[in-house]
This record gives sequence, structure tokens and C-alpha cells, in this order.
Amino acid sequence: MEKVQSKEFFVDSENEWEVLGGGISRKIMGYDETIMAVKVLFEKGALGTPHQHVHAQITYVVEGTFELTIGDQVKVLKGGDSFYIPSNVMHSCLCLEDGMLIDTFSPVREDFLDGSKPAYLGGGK
Repeated sequence: MEKVQSKEFFVDSENEWEVLGGGISRKIMGYDETIMAVKVLFEKGALGTPHQHVHAQITYVVEGTFELTIGDQVKVLKGGDSFYIPSNVMHSCLCLEDGMLIDTFSPVREDFLDGSKPAYLGGGK
């Protein structure tokens, strides 16, 4: 893999939301080959369909209410909560109240950088 790295600083007001569809938008905050942070905005009713990926994921719930399914576990989380998804574990997310998540992945989600449709919207890797 060729070296990939974001700019050192992410100024939110200088970055547009990437509209993914289905009530979900994102801003890639920073990354290198080993890690990536992404801000994800969800409208009520938006669904991250069941999917899995090789990346380990830790997500912080900034605001809103989400029903998370990780493997066979289901839990409702609100602002201030977080969750961990191990590599290759099936998971999904239903937004119950408008909200925002900060996703952290390891390694970098190369598919997010090449313009692929995210797996949780029915495409991607």
C-alpha cells in the first residue's frame, strides 16, 4: 500500500459533509495507514444495514439515540456511550433519534478514500 495520510489539522467548518444517502452523511477527520477517524451524521430512521469488515472499530456516540447490533447482542446507546466492534463481526445501527457518531477504524478504511459506497449502505468492501 502506498503511504496515505490526511492533513495534520481538521477544521470542521472548512469541510463539507459527504452525503451518502439514506439519511447518513460523513466527514473524514484524519487518517494514516493504521487508523482513521470519521464523523457520521444520522437522521432519525437512518439504517446502517448489517455488514462486516476486517477493520476493528471503536465508536463514540456524540449525540442522539442508536440501536446497535453487534453479533447477537442488541443495545440502545445515547450520547456519551461508546461501543467496540472486533474485526469481521457482523453489525448494524438504527438511528432512533437524530444523532452523530465518531467512528475510529484500524487500519485505515481505504474504501472510504477511493469513493466506494460504504458497506452499510449496501456497497463497498
